[in-house]
Amino acid sequence: MSKPYSHIYAPAALLVAALSWNASAWATTRPAVVELYTSEGCSSCPPADALLGEIAAQPGVLALAFHVDYWDDLGWSDKFALPYAVQRQRRYAQALRLSSVFTPQVVIDGTISVTGSDRGAITAAIKSPRDGIPIEISGQGHDLTIALSHAKESTAADVLLIAYLPQAVTAIGRGENSGRTLREFNIVRATYALGTWIGDAKTFTIPTSSLPKEATAVAVLVQEWNQHRILGAATTHLR
Repeated sequence: MSKPYSHIYAPAALLVAALSWNASAWATTRPAVVELYTSEGCSSCPPADALLGEIAAQPGVLALAFHVDYWDDLGWSDKFALPYAVQRQRRYAQALRLSSVFTPQVVIDGTISVTGSDRGAITAAIKSPRDGIPIEISGQGHDLTIALSHAKESTAADVLLIAYLPQAVTAIGRGENSGRTLREFNIVRATYALGTWIGDAKTFTIPTSSLPKEATAVAVLVQEWNQHRILGAATTHLR
């Protein structure tokens, strides 16, 4: 069983004992991966959160919101903040040679960093089709199975499972957004390192009971070691 990067959730069964599902993503193309780094305590972030919701509804896009915790000191603790989100954002700053992290920040395909509310830059970056590693996400009973097909790509990569909450509405009581009600989308609740991939066909299995109860969707990312470019991506709803 893979260990989660984040510890802030309480593992709970997803009530799938009697549910059989199979959602596959076998294709030569993959979605554009849009990662938003945001916080409920950041007054500049709500427009980026809203834009992420629009982008998430577009075909050919996998949009994920990673909530960071370094705004919590201003009076509002973001209940969706994950320590791993901060780690991941800082790693991007190193990989992309940025002077610092910032919010709202969007990282596209692991290679492009833009301001999270910059509609034009994001739209331009995601408009082209992308080739990707074939990924199948399927489930039966209590287990989730991720199958990667053989591919010519031989770059060493990490395989990540991301459990996320498609939508939430939060009334903010303190901090820079005090008095506002925020609608947020595709909120990452836990991230799991499933293993590595070097171009061979490979299968990973994880119990659905290990996923956060509130996360009703999952995504799989195949990403070059040291958090570089995204090689493959797929997503499905659990219920």
